Amino acid sequence: MVPGDLRYTSDHEWVRVEGDEVVVGITQFAADQLGDVVFVELPAVGKALKAHVTFGVVESVKAVSDLFAPIGGEVVGANDALTASPELVNSDPYGAGWMLRLRPSDAAEISALLDAAAYEQVVAEG
Repeated sequence: MVPGDLRYTSDHEWVRVEGDEVVVGITQFAADQLGDVVFVELPAVGKALKAHVTFGVVESVKAVSDLFAPIGGEVVGANDALTASPELVNSDPYGAGWMLRLRPSDAAEISALLDAAAYEQVVAEG
């Protein structure tokens, strides 16, 4: 089930707007494709990210995958809980398994992301 209140990328990241910040994570589909997540590397608070550029790495028992920033902005928080419990990405990707909090550099980038229906189409087309 793809939450309807989020925005998505075709690279399987999600964005939730919370005031003047956004929360970023990977979708359930991505977590399922990766298998059991064993390590997550995230950027430091204060780092400036550019849209569609790698911001970190997620490692699972199957593969190592780059994480891509869905929008540009400044990192204002990272989910430190993933250091000790990377499996949160699998068990609760839209909740406790979130990865970053960003202050967007251009809020218009958010509206350019996919809505839930468009993301479901991306997943269906494989």
